[in-house]
Amino acid sequence: VIQLGNLTRDIEIRYSQGGLAIGKSAIATSRTWTDRNTNEKKEEVCFIDITLFGRPAEIANQYLKKGSKVLIEGRLVLERWTDQHGNNRSKHSIAVEQLKMLGGNENSNHSNQPQQEQKKESNNVPKQEVPEVDIEDEEIPF
Repeated sequence: VIQLGNLTRDIEIRYSQGGLAIGKSAIATSRTWTDRNTNEKKEEVCFIDITLFGRPAEIANQYLKKGSKVLIEGRLVLERWTDQHGNNRSKHSIAVEQLKMLGGNENSNHSNQPQQEQKKESNNVPKQEVPEVDIEDEEIPF
């Protein structure tokens, strides 16, 4: 399954007894269409729970927030349980295998101009420093 959407909440991270990180959240995807009968534009939103495992869960927890745009690839999982009233319940979710963060960092410099020229263009408003992250390339799964 491949889905593009926005996170509906921050990543909730927990650790298994074996120390494996498990991150849970949900994404909202939407589609728009025009009704053939009324020529009216309509929109449908779908909310899908997602689960990330291991280092990708930790990275997502660190860098993604509610509203972040993501492209995910994973497998569809059918979850089944019995609620407090004894009713059998189920839902589909996505176990994420690949995650791509979209949208970029608003605080990052988007050009190769020297810092002096960038400060001039921003009416002398100081730029926020973006902290450097010490992550090896092989640690990032996307």
